[in-house]
Amino acid sequence: MNATPLVALVGNPNAGKSALFNALTGARQKLGNYPGVTVERKAGRLALADGRPVELVDLPGTYSLSPGSPDEQVTRDVVLGRQAGEKRPDALVIVVDASNLDNHLRFALELIALGLPTVVALNMVDLATRDGLELDAAILSRELGVPVVSTVAVRKRGLDHLREELGAALAGAQSAAPAQPARDFDATRSEARRIARATVVRETPSRRLTAAVDRVALHPVAGLVLLLGLLFIMFQAVYAWSEAPIAMIEGLADSAAAATRDALPDGILRSFLVDGVINGVGSVVAFLPQILILFFFILMLEATGYMVRAAFLMDSLMAKVGLSGRAFIPLLSSFACAVPGIMATRTIADPRDRLTTILIAPLMTCSARLPVYALIIGAFIPARDIGYGIGLQGFVLFCLYLAGIVGAMLVALVLRLTVTKGASGGFLMEMPKYQWPRPQDIVLGLWQRAVIFLKRAGTIIFASTMILWLLLSFPRVPDGDATSQVDHSIAGRIANGLQVVLAPVGFNRDISLALIPAMAAREVSVSALATVYSIDAGDDEAAMTQSLGDRLKRQWPFPTALAFLAWFIFAPQCISTIAVTRRETNGWKWPLFMVGYLFALAYVAAGVTYWTATAAGL
Repeated sequence: MNATPLVALVGNPNAGKSALFNALTGARQKLGNYPGVTVERKAGRLALADGRPVELVDLPGTYSLSPGSPDEQVTRDVVLGRQAGEKRPDALVIVVDASNLDNHLRFALELIALGLPTVVALNMVDLATRDGLELDAAILSRELGVPVVSTVAVRKRGLDHLREELGAALAGAQSAAPAQPARDFDATRSEARRIARATVVRETPSRRLTAAVDRVALHPVAGLVLLLGLLFIMFQAVYAWSEAPIAMIEGLADSAAAATRDALPDGILRSFLVDGVINGVGSVVAFLPQILILFFFILMLEATGYMVRAAFLMDSLMAKVGLSGRAFIPLLSSFACAVPGIMATRTIADPRDRLTTILIAPLMTCSARLPVYALIIGAFIPARDIGYGIGLQGFVLFCLYLAGIVGAMLVALVLRLTVTKGASGGFLMEMPKYQWPRPQDIVLGLWQRAVIFLKRAGTIIFASTMILWLLLSFPRVPDGDATSQVDHSIAGRIANGLQVVLAPVGFNRDISLALIPAMAAREVSVSALATVYSIDAGDDEAAMTQSLGDRLKRQWPFPTALAFLAWFIFAPQCISTIAVTRRETNGWKWPLFMVGYLFALAYVAAGVTYWTATAAGL
């Protein structure tokens, strides 16, 4: 042993390691990087109870000795003596969170099995007591076979006792636990839970209630049923609660359009305001209530602590298709928008896992699809119940979201077996406490979503709709010519050419036209259809008073509507998503691959849906 022993401070993230390191070393710290690795090395000096100096190194937090990132690999290599330029520690101080003992003990058991002299710091015992949990450090010490010291690092409690036990371990007065054969993951987790239960002396009813709820919420079968049930209720509410506010917004838009027609003579300016701005952009804004209802449920699930439980359940499912559990948070973010979801994949260390997650993130049903789904479902699916409190429209919306998830999992499986082939690792999650959401946080979250949506409506959607209006309005049909303005326009001629490719899947000219600006943002397909039908209506008062949904129902066959929905489950991405994919993958290869496979899936899905519905006589 060197004159100055090396002790490694190791443990899970958020266990309070850094606070304990600072408390033990004070100002006697030095920072740097490990040789050959851009990972911070934090080391310091502490004096034991007998005055002997010890070098203490604070290792990056990790959940196991199976690394998933450069930080975690450094921890593994240092503990095992494989890190270049770093000697193997003479002893370990394992820091565990007293309020989250069963999760932290799994890694502690893995470290203790290495056979190094070890002391366990049972940290943050004050927070555990505050939360109604009382632990017995002596029982934990007996179960683990190493000394356990209760500490509160931020208040410097238990540090003297920790120094004493560490000095004894280094001096050999406390013999190290013998090296144990490595257990598999499930066996170690079960042992950690058993020891954690044995260590608990007393806990409050609220903690016992939380444990009882988690036995259901985290159960592989009952938990999945609960998750699907919550999602089902959420999509039912999207329709049931939004009828009145949507009707109000549509009524305001109709009144504005009528007032504009009365105030202005027939011409380009009136067409711009009525056909482009009010009917085009207004048709998308009308779906704001449904988007806010959807995000109300998402914010509530996050604030109560349930969303992490959902992540735990989905982790098991994703592992079956070769995805890392670390992919769940980026995929969850993609339900709002694929752009932040793709950017969130930076937390995934394995390049193949990260690439797979990027490529399937667009299959998560982002909020931009909701106006499209709501329009078609509202127009073609009857607003009737199929069971007690179960609306058919909400059920169809639930099935569309579920189809996107299933499609993403299947694509991930194919990708991991082909272009991103390779092994995948799991990850561990810490469960937060259940708690009541703060109303002000929910209101603020909804306000932010509303502002984001309205800004999008006032920029991307407005600009795309105006460009489409121009292409639909020119050249003008000569006086006396019976040709439709849409067919005579530049946009109409482009759409008629594109329809040759899309006609086999049941798409007409108007759908072909709407798909072009939808590349800017999916919601633009709604405003595009509204603009097309508004211009097509001309001065037909009966047509002008019809809602967009009524016009679609009158002009589209039912199989075409179903094919349109199927298309948007896999629809090729908006320009923003393509751009961020190009940036995150450092080239055009994978963005083009993503657009190509999504277009192929969308085309096949729409075609199969159309011909199946047609053959069934729907």
